[in-house]
Amino acid sequence: MQNQQQQNFTNTAQLPPQQHFGGHDIFDAHEALSSLTSAVDQCVILEQNIQDPELQTMSQKHRAFCGQLYNTILDTFQTGQDPAVDTQSYKMDQSNDVVYGKQPPAQPSTPMQSANELNDQTISGFMMDSLKSAASSFTMASLEMTNPVLRRVLADSVPNLIEMAYEVFLYQNKHQYYQVPQLQQQDMQAFQQSYAPIQGTMPH
Repeated sequence: MQNQQQQNFTNTAQLPPQQHFGGHDIFDAHEALSSLTSAVDQCVILEQNIQDPELQTMSQKHRAFCGQLYNTILDTFQTGQDPAVDTQSYKMDQSNDVVYGKQPPAQPSTPMQSANELNDQTISGFMMDSLKSAASSFTMASLEMTNPVLRRVLADSVPNLIEMAYEVFLYQNKHQYYQVPQLQQQDMQAFQQSYAPIQGTMPH
């Protein structure tokens, strides 16, 4: 009985690299690749409708970076080994300056009723949503990935997706598509001072 139970289990050394995946990994990697594909597809579809050259350049830069990232992930997903092209580091073009404040819109926003209503504000929102989705799926997949190479590729890619999404946020904020209201100073300070450091946590 014990020998039969042992036959039901294998370890890494008994499998070729391309089989170093659990079933859960396969599903999670599929989800991560699908979310990245969706982000690239949206760029391809929406770029022809972008009016602002700055947003156009950003979308093209994101598409090129995500395209290479897709190839890197796919390489490891199919081989289980180090990819031919390592993960890169995305460098955003926006400054880190944020405009604080909130102004009421000229008119309340509503869902689009026609494709003719598509504009840069909506497109940048789609870009943000797809990057947030990809960052979430990459993070979730990397937490329980049995293949150490793909886990590292996905985990190393999360900061790049965050950087791209933050770049979109800064663009939206600059154009008042994404306004950032603040609490009153006393309320902000009340929250900031509602915690105290733990004492005696330094290792001896």
